[in-house]
Amino acid sequence: MDWGMAMAIFFGAIFTNNILLTNYLGMCSFLSVSREIKTSLGLGTAVTFVMASTSLLNYLVYYFILDPLGLTYLRFIVFIIVIAAFVQLVEMIIERVSEPLYAALGIFLPLITVNCAILGVSLFMVIREYTLLSSFFYGLGSGLGWWLAIMAMAGIRQKLAKAKVPRGMEGAGITLIITGMMALAFMGFTGMININ
Repeated sequence: MDWGMAMAIFFGAIFTNNILLTNYLGMCSFLSVSREIKTSLGLGTAVTFVMASTSLLNYLVYYFILDPLGLTYLRFIVFIIVIAAFVQLVEMIIERVSEPLYAALGIFLPLITVNCAILGVSLFMVIREYTLLSSFFYGLGSGLGWWLAIMAMAGIRQKLAKAKVPRGMEGAGITLIITGMMALAFMGFTGMININ
């Protein structure tokens, strides 16, 4: 695989096939944590790191253990176990490195384990039959796309805290409308890079 294709997959995962705004995976933590930029930055960074790393690990597990042994039907369970173990490692590191960030992320840090975007990336790389290099770039690009979306939402929500929003649209209503508008904006990139 040449680097040009890897870069197309990378940028496509960020913009044209954004895992959050195109496939709507990982919405629960996106909607609940995107109230503050600092928290969104921490969670977005953790999700990006976990997504890139577990896509690589799950590729190796799938093609070097499950596929040769004829156990591909176990990929859902095995992928979740790999993701859970890796998230536990990341959680321990964040707790030791940044106690305030660990406290701010609270319950959402362990919930990275069940973030469907991370599992989705691992499943998409198998379905699309990516190579090891393209799987890593797909995972990294998807993580950066998720990070970009949550950071944009956090910035918008902090500005909205000082704005007059109609009473019936406060909270979840305006957040879902903005998410839809962001998804439409990212659809503008469609056709520029296609990784399917």
